[in-house]
Amino acid sequence: MPGVTTFDQHSREYEAWFEANPRAYEAELRAIRELLPKQGKGLEIGVGSGRFAAPLGIRYGVEPSKAMRDQARLRGIKVIKGVAESLPFTESEFDHCLMVTTVCFLDDIELAFSEAHRVLRPGGSFLIGFVDRDSPLGRDYLAKQDKSVFYQDATFYSTKELIVHLEKAGFSDFRFHQTLFGPLKDIGVNEPVKEGFGDGSFVVVRGERM
Repeated sequence: MPGVTTFDQHSREYEAWFEANPRAYEAELRAIRELLPKQGKGLEIGVGSGRFAAPLGIRYGVEPSKAMRDQARLRGIKVIKGVAESLPFTESEFDHCLMVTTVCFLDDIELAFSEAHRVLRPGGSFLIGFVDRDSPLGRDYLAKQDKSVFYQDATFYSTKELIVHLEKAGFSDFRFHQTLFGPLKDIGVNEPVKEGFGDGSFVVVRGERM
């Protein structure tokens, strides 16, 4: 996973983004929450510091960065060291899995999605929250990629590209939510969350394991 050492060394900078952009963060949480199943055992893959798992009520996480694991545990997450391509869990163990801004750091997207499929129970849900490469924010991240502490080695995806990979892994019945319809500095209170994709920079995709 690209950047594990970076996240260990710059965990404070990671937390600072949420503190500097609280309205964008809240909008992302709402976009995920509206698609997240209300019950069942959940896992966040690439849980980071627990910024999403904790307020969303997801109790379990997997994370390769020690600094991030330590912070997630402080937020009450039962986090295990590991990577998305080799999840340290048994088959059909979870009702839903979540990835938030993790997909761009995967070493092998097809293997990671296959692993998510493996640990989900039949009928379980896989949710991915990410910045769409084709959105204004995605294009801005790409333009500044070589100067970013976190995104230098990242691979950005469009929503349509992710759908192809998800279908290949065995997911279907997709639903989409989107938010962040302008520059981060202009995001206001109660930023809209809408169905679909193509307008908002932050997209949530939910697919079902058949």
